[in-house]
Amino acid sequence: MSDQSYSEEEKNTEEENTGKGGKMRGVVSFFIYIGVILFVTFLLIRFVGQRTEVVGYSMTPTLDNGDQLIVEKISYRFKDPQRFDIIVFPFQYAKNTYYVKRIIGLPGETVQIDYDGNIYIDGEILDEHYGKEVIEDPGIAKNPITLGPDEYFVLGDNRNDSQDSRDPAVGVIHRKDIIGRVWLRIYPFDKFGLMKGK
Repeated sequence: MSDQSYSEEEKNTEEENTGKGGKMRGVVSFFIYIGVILFVTFLLIRFVGQRTEVVGYSMTPTLDNGDQLIVEKISYRFKDPQRFDIIVFPFQYAKNTYYVKRIIGLPGETVQIDYDGNIYIDGEILDEHYGKEVIEDPGIAKNPITLGPDEYFVLGDNRNDSQDSRDPAVGVIHRKDIIGRVWLRIYPFDKFGLMKGK
């Protein structure tokens, strides 16, 4: 067994190199960790769900101005949107503007609204009680609208203060444009809970 001897200078150099290497590994590990977190966050926002805030009163009384929501994006990859689901979709005439509305008419159905505010689906009055008030203006739905195989007719719950499928600027919503379904209200805290469509 041979003895190894080091001068004080050699020992200090070795300790400095070890210290520098440890610090470098720590810095690299930190940036890898941050990168993984950012990547996972991106995946969650892009494919699973995202937070959104309600601006305006078109969904009153169900949703109010300032409500914070979680929109889930995954379920519609496996099943079709259902009647009365609350969905989020982009407004086609303004960048970074998204609407929150309730699905009323499904693909293949014919939707019409009469001047008494009744909603008809395929000629029969729809039994629903989400509207804050009786509809005063049927808009383009005064005439029957037959939805295509990927089209949905949506309304705001605040029927007389909502820009929705009755307005030609919104019109019917295509399946590909639906970002997701409103799943959870996270704020205000006293209204925290799952959002049920039916």
